Amino acid sequence: MNKIAVVGAGISGLSMANYLEKHSIDYHIYERRKKKDLAGHGFLIPQEGMNYLYEIIEPDLLFQHGRFLKKYIQYSHTGKILGEKKLGNVFAISRNSLINLLAQNISPEKITYEETVTPNDRQKGRLMLSNGTEIDAAIAIISDGSRSRIRRSLFKDETMKMVRESEVVNIIHDKEIADAIENDFIKFHHEEGGLTFGILKLSDNTVLWYSQFDNEKYMINECSVGNLKKYMLEIFKDWHPVVPSIIQKSDYKNVHLWCVYELEKLNSFYQDNIVFIGDAAHPLIPFTSQGVTSALKDSFILTKYLVEEDNIEQTFSRYETERKPEIEIHINNGRTLLDQFLLPLSQQTENMLPISYK
Repeated sequence: MNKIAVVGAGISGLSMANYLEKHSIDYHIYERRKKKDLAGHGFLIPQEGMNYLYEIIEPDLLFQHGRFLKKYIQYSHTGKILGEKKLGNVFAISRNSLINLLAQNISPEKITYEETVTPNDRQKGRLMLSNGTEIDAAIAIISDGSRSRIRRSLFKDETMKMVRESEVVNIIHDKEIADAIENDFIKFHHEEGGLTFGILKLSDNTVLWYSQFDNEKYMINECSVGNLKKYMLEIFKDWHPVVPSIIQKSDYKNVHLWCVYELEKLNSFYQDNIVFIGDAAHPLIPFTSQGVTSALKDSFILTKYLVEEDNIEQTFSRYETERKPEIEIHINNGRTLLDQFLLPLSQQTENMLPISYK
């Protein structure tokens, strides 16, 4: 098979490269960011996603960089337990760790960083580099994120809308706080709805925390990073003491403020010899906790059909036919979880897992 161009060196792009590597298929990755510029913080990966990861990363190595969470515990914002559920082998890992693990199997000469790729307007189905050079590849696999520039240039009538939820995500390195949390996924909920604070333990001294805001009630989008800590302390001052303690002790140098968007309607997952995977094909709102698993599954299934089929159209069609129905289930589940988040606790379905299962 002729060389494949992979656009994007995030989770979906690197997992795709790993599967291509496994099947000795030639490829090259183009990434817009600098090599050391790793935005984002962490993931929850259900058992299905772990099974796909085991195909390309040794389990023992994975386990050194994250941990399985035992149970999901819901609290009111003042600390009253609302419910508990066992988690079936859900793994927590930082984004940096997973990116580095996926990148270790890729030769440096197969990744070009700080390179923006765009469609070639003069030649259908072809891509070009920022200097105007055309990329010589039979297939282009696009994994450039939920707001994919290439997807928007091909599907000009698509509509993305802002979701009624924003997130602040951060990591704190504090052994005392980590010791108090154990290996559980903890989430505090405000009684009036639309405001939560989640805590995941990533290692013996590292905790990922995130806060979810109804952005019609809380104007988090208008806060600069410099004022974010002050704003967070004010919003969460009356919550269980562990919450303001984490906010107070955190370093905000790499805090991530995330405004969430979704497609009103999914596009086709391919056009001509260009195919989309991960968030570039199907942005999933964070309530699903299925972003990584879906990216891994996209990469696995697409590679499978690339190996089995000689015809590109048939390859892409089989990939889309298999993946799109499941993605639509996760999208609908995510919207249900979002609707629950916006309701007062008294109106929410009891003890729902914050993970979408098909």
